[in-house]
Amino acid sequence: MRKQFESLNAAELHCPRCRVLRPVRERLLLVLPHGEMYGYRCVVCGETLGTREVKNRPRGILGR
Repeated sequence: MRKQFESLNAAELHCPRCRVLRPVRERLLLVLPHGEMYGYRCVVCGETLGTREVKNRPRGILGR
């Protein structure tokens, strides 16, 4: 089975403080040796709603 998506980004998430689905802003939190970690915040109240980790793809012999 082939991969359909390399990565997904959230556009809206449920905010427990607002109690409804809200648009989110993604922000880089950490640069890790194996990738990067991003955080999602509600654009209305600023509540942290989650994180996602993007792993670096392994490079081939020629570094491509």
